[in-house]
Amino acid sequence: MNFPLSFLDISLFLAVTAIILLITSELISPYYGKTNLLINKKRLKRAALIVSILFLMTIVVRIYGMITSL
Repeated sequence: MNFPLSFLDISLFLAVTAIILLITSELISPYYGKTNLLINKKRLKRAALIVSILFLMTIVVRIYGMITSL
């Protein structure tokens, strides 16, 4: 059985997720509206950085694959 997502799909997903999380962590208020929902900005930023690092790791793997195929 083949995995339905390719490496490029996963890389693109990680890139979009990282961008959304980084923008959200910079723009959102710690207190969202009038609800009692408290958003931990440090956790959100840490999650964004982790996803960004994962995306960069996929880029490194793709570059390594290009170099070794020469």
